[in-house]
Amino acid sequence: MATSFTTTITAAPGDIDELGHVNNAVWVRWIQDMATTHWRAVADPAHVDAYVWVVVRHEIDYLGNVTAGETVTAATWVGDAPRGARFDRHVEFTGPDGRVKVRARTTWAIIDRATGRILRVPAAVAAPFLDNKAV
Repeated sequence: MATSFTTTITAAPGDIDELGHVNNAVWVRWIQDMATTHWRAVADPAHVDAYVWVVVRHEIDYLGNVTAGETVTAATWVGDAPRGARFDRHVEFTGPDGRVKVRARTTWAIIDRATGRILRVPAAVAAPFLDNKAV
């Protein structure tokens, strides 16, 4: 199992759609926020300066609703070692009842900031996100 990053998020009134629960676009924003916060918290600062990640795919399962004022526990982790320039990140948002409200798997690609080009994920960049450190 990869190392995980966890935080809590409380749904604000502006996150709520006309059906009275968190809007799908907000879940996507929270997924992106979790990924970038995890990256900045764990990565070597030199890597944060040298590389940027872009989403190439989102796969999201909406399993339950969250309303204004409700808090979810958000957890994210990198599933497996990178494949070339890409890796999959997992995110789960769990309600206070212990039930997963939203589950996502997103695929990210790494870009060298200096050249603007995609590159193979360097082993040293991936290592802090993987328990076994094998890349």
